[in-house]
Amino acid sequence: MRTVKALLKRNTKLFFKDKGMFFTSLITPAILLVLYATFLSKVYKDSFMAALPAGIPMADELINGCVGGQLISSILAVSCVTVSFCSNMLMVQDKANGSIRDITISPVKGSVLALGYYISTLVSTLIICLIAAVICLVYVASIGWYMSLTDVILLLLDIFLLVMFGTALSSIINFFLSTQGQISAVGSIISSCYGFICGAYMPISQFSVGLQRVLSFLPGTYGTSLVRNHALRGVFEEMGNAGFPKEAIDGIKDTVDSNLYFFGSKVETGTMYAILTVTVIVLVSVYIAMNVLRGKSRKGIA
Repeated sequence: MRTVKALLKRNTKLFFKDKGMFFTSLITPAILLVLYATFLSKVYKDSFMAALPAGIPMADELINGCVGGQLISSILAVSCVTVSFCSNMLMVQDKANGSIRDITISPVKGSVLALGYYISTLVSTLIICLIAAVICLVYVASIGWYMSLTDVILLLLDIFLLVMFGTALSSIINFFLSTQGQISAVGSIISSCYGFICGAYMPISQFSVGLQRVLSFLPGTYGTSLVRNHALRGVFEEMGNAGFPKEAIDGIKDTVDSNLYFFGSKVETGTMYAILTVTVIVLVSVYIAMNVLRGKSRKGIA
């Protein structure tokens, strides 16, 4: 445990000391918020208005609240994963500059080394994503706030789980990388593709049935839906209080992916949490096992 703490302190300190790495990770969610609010808000608003039953009036603030909830859920769902790849660059840098050799000369177990990198990346990413969450909540408050304290707490829980997922995923992928060029290329691919396959950029309900079924196997899809559910729960409740038919509200939930379906069967919120939690446990276990096996192979060569 003492060694893990030492590695955690060392890795976290190096991450925040590298101003370029830190500010790149921090500014990404802010840029996404500006881009989403500028270019995607109208798309979200049009899709939302299209899902409304004809002849039912709706207050502008409620519409803005729904659009804002979609925007911040998309930003946070993507940032929790993409930022973790930026935060996890230290693991690749250590291999690129040879620092990993100095660390492994000492009797550090592979599992301890893996936990040190994982926990430090988790802490760094979580700090950045929590700052992003505060910015997003301020944005929602400025255009239409319908979230309760419980919604905010559950939203923070979703962020924590998604950061754990993103950190585990980035740790496994970065395990095979050894140069700055490789991590930059992988980071660019993840940043550009992940938002689409997790349903952040465009609701999965807008895809073909075949693609929806394929994406329903990806755990990130359920993470996005969890964030979206808690960002929009208050909006849907207010719709019900305003007299919207339940069928109309369910239709809107389907449109924005608050409701997800696995081969036609609705996936409940508890099941989404279970899928994401089990995925994190499996990925972290695989990552630790990979480091343990690499440590044994090094000893065998020595």
